[in-house]
Amino acid sequence: MNSETIQHFFTELRAHNGSNNRIHLILDGAGYHRTQVVKDKANELNIKLHYLAPYCLNLNSIERLWKIMNEHVRNNKYFSTAKEFRDKIYAFFSQTIPKIGDILESSINNNFQVIKSAF
Repeated sequence: MNSETIQHFFTELRAHNGSNNRIHLILDGAGYHRTQVVKDKANELNIKLHYLAPYCLNLNSIERLWKIMNEHVRNNKYFSTAKEFRDKIYAFFSQTIPKIGDILESSINNNFQVIKSAF
């Protein structure tokens, strides 16, 4: 991923969503999401960028998926080769995920508790 691939993604996104309505896109704080060329391309294509707050991993669903993947694949395990590591990651996504759908459904969702201000 880099600024160029993000710009290409924006172009494809716009092509698939017509040219009239503004698109709102939520991004994490990756450096390539925040470059001026990316912001300019978004503006040109009528895409409004919204950034997740830094260090708010719970708001980024992929971070929750990585956590579950780490628990099943990486935690306290040694891999003697990169191929063995890749094979285990692939097995997680192709074989384990279908078996643990209930865990994923309860762990990777946007059901956050809203806390009311004390003021």
